[in-house]
Amino acid sequence: MAVKIRLTRQGGKKKPFYRIVVADADAPRDGSFIEMVGTYDPMSNPAQIELKSERVAFWLSQGATPTATVRQIIKKGQKAEKAA
Repeated sequence: MAVKIRLTRQGGKKKPFYRIVVADADAPRDGSFIEMVGTYDPMSNPAQIELKSERVAFWLSQGATPTATVRQIIKKGQKAEKAA
């Protein structure tokens, strides 16, 4: 079973809000997932990122592969944690 860390879209039309989830690679984008590990709100200025860093690190160590977008969000989230 291939596991990915990816985004699921929430929110209304033209008001996106995303959950960062760990899901089976074959599951649909907004379908079932294993665990929610964070949120991403691109509409706020600056974009708001909340991550459960220890759970993200756990899933990465277990072989979960993040999508390109999630990889960038994780990097930004880690920079924000270090700055705070």
